[in-house]
Amino acid sequence: MLNIPIDKKIILFDGVCNLCDSAVQMIVKHDTEDIFRFVALQSDLGQKIIQHLGIDIQKTDSIILYHPGFAYYLKSEAALEIAKNLGGIFYFATLFTILPTSFNNYIYDYVAKNRYKWYGKKEACLIPTKEIQAKFLE
Repeated sequence: MLNIPIDKKIILFDGVCNLCDSAVQMIVKHDTEDIFRFVALQSDLGQKIIQHLGIDIQKTDSIILYHPGFAYYLKSEAALEIAKNLGGIFYFATLFTILPTSFNNYIYDYVAKNRYKWYGKKEACLIPTKEIQAKFLE
């Protein structure tokens, strides 16, 4: 399909969103098991993955978690799956799975809709530092 590692979980994120950038930096810092790789939704590879998965980008524009050959997750399910994989204190976020997905997605969509207004927006996608560049796919 695409030239992506099948043994890593791929996080597709909004590369111009300051909130998403902060989340990516936090995930990189706490990904002690080296589980994740990152791709901006706006990148060519991000668009190819979205197309391969058949996801309507009109339905989600801020986060997708793709586990190649297994599954993909959108919105709150993606965030909760990432938290579960990070473990530690983040695992407690999985308590939200007892709530209906529709409720979690309502909250998620509200934050996503307002993220640029609340946190701002970059002119261009995040450029990773040399220390974390290997975690980003092109």
